Amino acid sequence: MKIAWKNLFTTSLFISVAGLSHSSLAESALNQQLTLESCHVKGIRQQVQCGTLVVPENYAKADGAKININFVVLPAIDNSKEKQPLMFLAGGPGQAATELSGQIYTGFNEIRKTRDLLLIDQRGTGKSHPLQCEEPLDIDPYTSIPEDFSVTDIEECLSQLSGDLSQYTSENSIRDFDAVRQALGHEQVHIYGGSYGTRAGLVYMRMFPTSIKSVVLDSVGPIEVPIGLFGKSAEQSFVKLLNNCQNDDKCAKQYPDLAKEFAKVSAKLSLAPVTVNIAHPRLGTDIEFTISKEKFISTIQMQLYSMQTRSLVPLLIHQAYLGDYKPLAGLIAQGEGGMGIYIGLHFNIVCNEDFPKITGSMRAADAENNFAKGMSLDMVGKACAAWPKYQPSANFYQTVTADIPTLIMSGALDPVTPASNGEKSDKNLPNSHHIIAKNNAHIVASTTCGISIVNEFLALQTPKDLDESCLADIPDESFMLGLNGGAAPVTTPVKVKE
Repeated sequence: MKIAWKNLFTTSLFISVAGLSHSSLAESALNQQLTLESCHVKGIRQQVQCGTLVVPENYAKADGAKININFVVLPAIDNSKEKQPLMFLAGGPGQAATELSGQIYTGFNEIRKTRDLLLIDQRGTGKSHPLQCEEPLDIDPYTSIPEDFSVTDIEECLSQLSGDLSQYTSENSIRDFDAVRQALGHEQVHIYGGSYGTRAGLVYMRMFPTSIKSVVLDSVGPIEVPIGLFGKSAEQSFVKLLNNCQNDDKCAKQYPDLAKEFAKVSAKLSLAPVTVNIAHPRLGTDIEFTISKEKFISTIQMQLYSMQTRSLVPLLIHQAYLGDYKPLAGLIAQGEGGMGIYIGLHFNIVCNEDFPKITGSMRAADAENNFAKGMSLDMVGKACAAWPKYQPSANFYQTVTADIPTLIMSGALDPVTPASNGEKSDKNLPNSHHIIAKNNAHIVASTTCGISIVNEFLALQTPKDLDESCLADIPDESFMLGLNGGAAPVTTPVKVKE
């Protein structure tokens, strides 16, 4: 069965090398080949620097197969070389950091005023030996549904991948990152990790603590919490949205029965998917649009990540209750270009480093919710059953206790990395401070306030002495009241069978 891979990622996030010493890795890095040149990248008019570093695919076999690690340096505005750069660790797992260059260039502009930003494509993403599963050209995202996903899709995905998959691990990625740091001549770097990038950051802190000046962990995925246990946190985020709507006079008036409407739409779609004829959201041509329960809920869940898209959720649910699925189709049209996740790398890490740690009782407890139930783990379980296995190193699951200045940030509305995750890391790290942004979802540094706090931390290196007052100025979430923005939709409700 052919599947649109995006439908599976709307609910997101071996040969042992444990015996290798840091000194042996550093010695092998001396022979690695570095290229660095001026270039232009998508989304940035100014010239930046692009580079590659040749590294072993298997660090235990330095003379074996090699791969290129791709990176981009966004130079500091003041051209200063005195301050350590900030290394950006992307999420996923499976995001390519360099493909976020345009967004980071703008969003981290305040930080870039005085220090370089270093973006490295994790091995298996971007131009670092990508492990990507391409969708067939005949896949229609409007009629494809997650329930169609099968082992055949995984087998077709695996047939497209090359290299020794057992070497595309979180730990080897960190070896690559530190090799790039060393090759560029930086004694130390600051690191910023967002989402899965926090997991990578924690692994970096354990493996190469002397290479790091300070750490920012934004929306934490700690080692102790396997990626994929999103049922409870997604429900918590959704319930907070419902409550915030009911506490807003205009939203409560427009959508007085939002929770009931969500339950009724979910119940209807659980009986059978619904296919309707609509105008293509971008082209205007007549198309069929199929919506299933999992497609409906996973689309809603993706909107919970961002404060901007959370504002759409009441409208999406209400219109679906009225039988109008065009707003949902519009969101799918916006994402037709994909999510920027390298599917092969994502499954390779999650299926080997996370899914095996999820016990039956953990899975059952996470599925006890009134939102997505066990939906995300069910799909991941299908993939992992057929995915090649490798064994993470004996040290991988160690609790990280490195004494490095660390700023931890969480959004109270986050659907996948709740504030409780940040509390776990804050408890274990001796020189850390945890900030919880009441009116923020996933990635606190997506706000001007968050970036301001990060910039102050990088300058002061004292996580407990930062000015957090701007957090109080982030407004409560607001909601779209109609198809034309603030206006209520002119639609007659349809009776939904109980």
